[in-house]
Amino acid sequence: MMTGKRLIISALVLALVQIGFLSWIIAGRAAILRDGRQVLLKVEPVDPRDLLRGDYIFLSYDISRIPVKLIANVPADKFSSDDTPIVVRLKPGADGYWQPTAAWFGQAPAPAAADEADIVGHVAAGWDLRTPETTIAPDYGIERFYLPEGEGIAIQNDMRVRPFGMRVAIAKDGTAQIKALMDGDKMLFEEPLY
Repeated sequence: MMTGKRLIISALVLALVQIGFLSWIIAGRAAILRDGRQVLLKVEPVDPRDLLRGDYIFLSYDISRIPVKLIANVPADKFSSDDTPIVVRLKPGADGYWQPTAAWFGQAPAPAAADEADIVGHVAAGWDLRTPETTIAPDYGIERFYLPEGEGIAIQNDMRVRPFGMRVAIAKDGTAQIKALMDGDKMLFEEPLY
């Protein structure tokens, strides 16, 4: 049985480990927002409400649908996707929004050029890879953006009539974090570092 002093020391050590772990998660996210390559993605809204967290917009991007013909390393005898990561190479378009130019399951064969960025997503198992015209839908972890209460429905309605963008920070390893919601050139909401 533990004595009072040992119990207090154990509780303090456990608390420090938990605080350290949470700080590590927060610092990693902040590092991406601070130092990551910024890209602008065109968004399409879906649904603006979460009972526990408030208003949000569920987002779909041009990079949310990747044609199979864009994936460079699909083996000829592979008929469906595995539960696997995908790297999508982005390049800015003439309109300022970044577009997918190539994709690879696993890792990219070479680093992105100075005017490109690689974003890493995850593809669920079961997507049809036999037809080059079909598309797969990677999840990048940037599909939800939470807003102040009461703002979600109004912004979603505005998104249906004019283009909105999402400024996204991408780390060197391809991990993405939402940085800001853009209405044209106007920043509506920006994610704080901490």
